[in-house]
Amino acid sequence: MSRSAHPAGPRHADVLPEGHYAAPPADLNQLDPRVWSRTVGRNADGVVAVGGIDVTTLAEQFGTPAYFLDEADFRARCRAWREAFQEQGEEREGEGADVFYAGKAFLSRAVVRWLNEEGLNLDVCSTGELATALAAGMPAERIALHGNNKSTAEIERAVGEGVGRIVLDSFQEIVRVAHIAQRLGKRQKVQIRVTVGVEAHTHEFIATAHEDQKFGIPLAGGQAAEAVRRALKLDGLELIGIHSHIGSQIFDTSGFEVAAHRVVGLLKEIRDEHGVELPEIDLGGGLGIAYTSEDDPREPQEIAKALRDIVHRECDAAGLAVPRLSVEPGRAIVGPTAFTLYEVGTVKELPGLRTYVSVDGGMSDNIRTALYDAEYSVALVSRASTAEPMLSRVVGKHCESGDIVVRDAFLPADLAPGDLIAVPATGAYCRSMASNYNHALRPPVVAVRDGQAREIVRRETEEDLLRLDVG
Repeated sequence: MSRSAHPAGPRHADVLPEGHYAAPPADLNQLDPRVWSRTVGRNADGVVAVGGIDVTTLAEQFGTPAYFLDEADFRARCRAWREAFQEQGEEREGEGADVFYAGKAFLSRAVVRWLNEEGLNLDVCSTGELATALAAGMPAERIALHGNNKSTAEIERAVGEGVGRIVLDSFQEIVRVAHIAQRLGKRQKVQIRVTVGVEAHTHEFIATAHEDQKFGIPLAGGQAAEAVRRALKLDGLELIGIHSHIGSQIFDTSGFEVAAHRVVGLLKEIRDEHGVELPEIDLGGGLGIAYTSEDDPREPQEIAKALRDIVHRECDAAGLAVPRLSVEPGRAIVGPTAFTLYEVGTVKELPGLRTYVSVDGGMSDNIRTALYDAEYSVALVSRASTAEPMLSRVVGKHCESGDIVVRDAFLPADLAPGDLIAVPATGAYCRSMASNYNHALRPPVVAVRDGQAREIVRRETEEDLLRLDVG
């Protein structure tokens, strides 16, 4: 069917079914800079380009689906976070601060090298992430190990390699890390992760500071204070601070204010009981990004000032010296730097409802829509179009009704098989949570910068898939 003959789905807001969508945009060719990475834009012929290369060229070279990561944007965001917290520290008489990139968002050896070059530290939460960090040359002392159930082997590897800190998540782990450190002749720097009872305004599965969940040791009932007592008594541990993380995709700092108030209250208790002022406080990460034009994230400079002010105010009230502050942005750095490129396979109109646009990927390369009911934007990128907006649902090719990439969005009514569409802000938790469901092959991650493109994680092959099947 030709594009001009393609039947259009519902177009106007007064005839659209209920759903999670805003009114049609005035111009479907317009790309919102809050949602796309910094070097993305349309060429004179209407084709979208990133890093100086248009998507049709990228698709021909690397195929679809594929993640395209804007390296210049990634590096710029690393610098923005580092400089924001450094500047705030300098303004307050040289107070120190550390920015740890949360590797779970997306990690590869190339990314580790960029982080190292841009002066960021790194959080890991598994042996695989630690191995990737070390293989790419990240100094062990700039690595922190997280996790709610670290195995003996993981702890031994981390302590043996000399990681800068291990974040303790349970009473059993306090003893486990101390025993391993003593056996290896080390004194391991640690923080205790506490749950502070803050309900972040986010999805249930990514809110992490209320008591009824698997992470951390609750402040409630004196459990965190008891964890501190035990850690301070063990020769294998050097307790350097308290860690708190209240959730993910957070757009304001009010939750951090409550968390800091309660964490500083614990620091005061520690000072009063043990005569010790712990030198560090880690407020975690979780700051949100723009997935759609309705999202309005805060800039690193604004976040740094707000968190500094909160910690200062709480410490002044408690009569404590201001500790070294750490934060852990992951999504806020890598999320906006990448988009996923798909080829349209079928376009199926359901009159009076919407049009289903099926692409050559799906929940195997982006599980977040199915898992978290996440919302995304989408755009036709292989050409411009003056057609009317068509209410669309972008779906994958997997055998699941819930295989949805973008639940409700407007695409041009002349969309047709073979067109390329792109979903922005997929740098975080898409490739890192990708799967082989239906034996799909996981897409590559391609870094693009200054007219050059290269795979930093190659596309899986059938040989990769079958190599692990030893039956």
